[in-house]
Amino acid sequence: MKSIELFAGAGGLALGLEQAGFEHIGLIEFDESAAKTLIFNRPKWKVLCEDIAIVSQRDLEKEFDIKKGELDLLSGGAPCQSFSYAGKRLGLQDVRGTMFYHYATFLQKLQPKMFLFENVRGLLSHDQGRTFHTILSIFQEQGYKTVYRVLNAWDFGVPQKRERLITVGIRNDLVDKCHFYFPNKHSLRPTMRDVKLDVNPSKENCERYSAYKEKIFALVPPGGYWKDIDPEIAKEYMKNCWYMGGGRTGILRRIGLDEPSLTVLTSPGMKQTDRCHPIEVRPFSYRENARIQTFPDTWGFYGTLSEKYKQVGNAVPVNLAKEIGLQIKKALEGINND
Repeated sequence: MKSIELFAGAGGLALGLEQAGFEHIGLIEFDESAAKTLIFNRPKWKVLCEDIAIVSQRDLEKEFDIKKGELDLLSGGAPCQSFSYAGKRLGLQDVRGTMFYHYATFLQKLQPKMFLFENVRGLLSHDQGRTFHTILSIFQEQGYKTVYRVLNAWDFGVPQKRERLITVGIRNDLVDKCHFYFPNKHSLRPTMRDVKLDVNPSKENCERYSAYKEKIFALVPPGGYWKDIDPEIAKEYMKNCWYMGGGRTGILRRIGLDEPSLTVLTSPGMKQTDRCHPIEVRPFSYRENARIQTFPDTWGFYGTLSEKYKQVGNAVPVNLAKEIGLQIKKALEGINND
């Protein structure tokens, strides 16, 4: 089953879909380091390190050697942006200038049998829900019936609490033959004990805390955060954050072995979203983060250390992508077997 992926990043979604049985005939990724990661791991993939605004205006049937209507799956997740509501129809032309416009253009030009559009949970409430409403209306305009659901990666073999909004579309002429069901939650949910942890990784593979920050984190027990240390020490460390409302549970947060990781982020050093290692007093290495994202150790990452952290943090967890991909494959097999 053939697929094309947009905004491919370092390949979390693409790898999971490959494991589910999809053959990628094209991937587009503008970031040079992420594109090199894809090429390094899969030299045979057609990876275009180009601006999608330029690619989307080409003859896509010729570019990817596939006729309109034959592509099995278009996948990817455009960055969340506000739309202009000048037009009353809220159609494709109303979202020009956004990354989603180019996703919708691919959909319009190639008319794949199904599409997978993934994004952050916050898209549901973005601009009081108007952004997602517009997206759904454009999918409908392009001739697709859609279903969507927020899935937590922890329910699907990923040792991490990470929620993603998953939208799946089926082309209208195939709706009666193609039945998609979201994957069932796993009965067992992994924790950090299921993740291979490094022992004193090198500075080339892992950022380090300052001496001061390391001294403070040494006081925090695994599974704890700022409330678990002397309040005077916590207040001095947190400064203005001390007076903020809310639980601020991400500050001075040390992950425990018997819990999943919090959402892996693109940088390990943000004060309000710290994730300290459960055994050693340091951030997680980029490779440990990749394991939490369920990338195999054979999947290499290209670029500087900060670029590697960013690629890993932006990725869709591989196991989550695979579970969704298997369900999409089942739906497509229903068409072929009809």
